[in-house]
Order: sequence, then C-alpha cells, then structure tokens
Amino acid sequence: MKYRSSQEIRTMFLDYFKSKNHMVEPGAPLVPIDDETLLWINSGVAALKKYFDGSVKPANPRITNVQKSIRTNDIENVGYTARHHTFFEMLGNFSIGDYFKKEAIEFAYEFLFSSEWMGLDTQNMYVSVHTDDEEAYRIWTEDIGVSPSRILKTDDNFWQIGNGPCGPNSEIFYDRGPSFDPENIGERLFFDELENDRYVEIWNIVFSQFDGVEGGDIKTFKELPQKNIDTGMGFERLVSLIQDGETNFDTDLFMPIIKKIEGLTDQSYLDNKTAYRVIADHIRTLVFALNDGAMFSNEGRGYVLRRILRRAVRFGRVLNIEGAFLYNLVDDVIAIMVDFYDNLNDRPEDIKKLILREEERFAKTLVDGEKLLLDEITKTQGGQISGDVAFKLYDTYGFPIELTIEIAQEKEMDVDLEGFEL
Repeated sequence: MKYRSSQEIRTMFLDYFKSKNHMVEPGAPLVPIDDETLLWINSGVAALKKYFDGSVKPANPRITNVQKSIRTNDIENVGYTARHHTFFEMLGNFSIGDYFKKEAIEFAYEFLFSSEWMGLDTQNMYVSVHTDDEEAYRIWTEDIGVSPSRILKTDDNFWQIGNGPCGPNSEIFYDRGPSFDPENIGERLFFDELENDRYVEIWNIVFSQFDGVEGGDIKTFKELPQKNIDTGMGFERLVSLIQDGETNFDTDLFMPIIKKIEGLTDQSYLDNKTAYRVIADHIRTLVFALNDGAMFSNEGRGYVLRRILRRAVRFGRVLNIEGAFLYNLVDDVIAIMVDFYDNLNDRPEDIKKLILREEERFAKTLVDGEKLLLDEITKTQGGQISGDVAFKLYDTYGFPIELTIEIAQEKEMDVDLEGFEL
C-alpha cells in the first residue's frame, strides 16, 4: 500500500468516480441553504436531498462528492477516541434511479482494493450485510469472491430515518491487525460487534429500495419504483489507513496543527494526546463554520460554536497555555486544507478576529468559573454537582452545561441536571 497525501486521496476518489461517469457535485456550505430541518450539513447525502426527494432532477443520475460536515451529538468523545470528530469530510457516490447493488459494491471494492487506486490489502477485508439481504450477500461472495467467513449478517444493517425511502446497507471493514487488539480477542471483535479499534468501518453502502414506515415491520415495506444508492466513506479514517496513522489524528490532516500547538506549551503531545486532539479537531470546526457564514451567539448553531471554542480553550489550560491562542492556529488549518477548499483564503483575518474576540470574552470568566467548579468538586468529594452550582456557572460565568458535565465526569462525578433545569 503506497503512502498518499490527504489531498491526493480526495482527488483520486473524485477521479475514480468521474471515470465511472459520475457528475461531481460541489460540496455544500456547512450552514444549510433552504433546509430548516438541519442545524448543520452533517453528511454527504444531506446536501443532495433535493435529488432524492424528487424536487430537483439531477443533470446526471450518477453523482459523487466530497462533503464537509459537522456533528456534535457526541462531542464528549472527541479527543478520547481514535475516530470521533466535530468536523469531518464524507466521500460519497450516489445513484438516483440508475445503478444499484452490484455496481455500488463493485465500485467500492475496486477503489479501495485495486492497486491502481488505494491498494488496500484484501486479506484484511471484512463485510457486513443485512440478515435478509441475500442479493448483497451473493454479490460479495460470488461476484467479488469474499469468503463467507469474512461476512457478518446482522439485523442492524438497515438504514431508516422516519417515514419514506429506506433499505438495507452493507459496510466494509478493515482489519488493522493485532497491535490494535491488546487483549488478543481477534475476529470476535468484529462478529460480536464489540467496540474496538482493530476492525474499522470505512465505507457504508445504503440500498434505498423500500418505502418505509417508522416503527413498522420492514418485511411489509413496499419496494420503491426508483431505487437509489447512498454511500458514505469517512475521509479521515481512510487517510489514517493509507498513512498508517495510529489514529485519525496522526495524519497530515492534523499533525501540522498538533506541531504548532507543541510550540505553545511545555506539555508534549505524547503525554497529553487528548488535549491536543480536542484543540486540533475544534479549531478545524471553527475555521470552516465561520468561513461558511456561521457566527458565535447564545442560541442555535452559534451556541454550538461557542461551546466548541470554550471546550478547546479549557483544554488549552490543561496544556498550561496562557491567554488567547486558538486564533494563532487558523493559518495552519488553512494551509492544510486550502488546496481543496480554496475559499478558505477569502477572509482569514476576519476569522482570526472573531475567534480572538470570543477567546478573550471567555478568558475573563474561565479562571473564576473553573475555580468555583473545582472548589465545589473538592468540597463535595464525590457524588453530584448541585443544579444551583451548575446554573450559576452557566448564567454567571458562561460555562456551557456540557463543559461542567465533562469536567465533573473527569472527577468521576455527575451533575444534577433536573436541578439545573429548574
């Protein structure tokens, strides 16, 4: 497997699907346009709903894209795991009533495992399919030649959100080897679907073939007259595999930022990986979101950004970084990403000013707020932070409740959320 830069991998992905007669759909801004159902664009297909719901007919029914996305529903895991991010990129190929299972599976397999493209080792390949999806199972075993011993059949492989188009899905996993399996559990990690860093999901193919009813029996769903393909591949995961990074963070997408942070602190990356990773992840989110028109505020997506910045600032304090520092990382994010996202050069100074102003605003209250919380933790000595204290931190010091919860959890405590809400 040949080392490739992140920029090279993005370009090769689009080139591959262009060679399969796909139209390249430009990535959408993170702030949704004419879609009040979404706070952020959060997946590759989110910006293509107009094609899938039939409101717009695409110029070509075969589509491919690279879509920047934001998700913060599990922000508390970012920095602690190998693959959680608030900002990430999804690589996707889509069929609007054109090709279906056979072609979608063959495309994914060829791009990942052909020596002409990514050149991953087929000996490390595992696959999951829905229990009842005999067609996908047959394609994998007979057409592609995957051993049945490498295929997991599971009822969980069914993609449905509310009423409407839905269907079974098939996932491709890659075995990163025994070094990512410290307890030597082996294949049971995959087949028992245990949380692990050894068998990494890298591609999900959704076969949108049914008209579903939320909560209904999938065996009663009617077939759609037009069957679609919706795929998604986590870009950061693929880069990590190609560059042999220990985690997604140990790649050319993050390491230049991490190196810059190392120059701001006497705390090394090897000894403080969580703090470094939180900051590196969150500054990417801030730069891209602000560049796409989002703003800091006390509600909606603006509150999300404020929460992300304050979490990053707090972890800066863990690294003994004094004063505002996030704004100094903006140029590093741009340098890494601008070859593909050239509009990052449009307003870098504005982005720095917005981040600096927000950092300075929070810095005035962070020290006192954190001291109050840590004093309360010491006084309580285990158990629970009262709702009154949590609300005072939020109302007086601007501490997002999520940050209070996270700091408390680090001390093996929880927060009285019911009391906070009162």
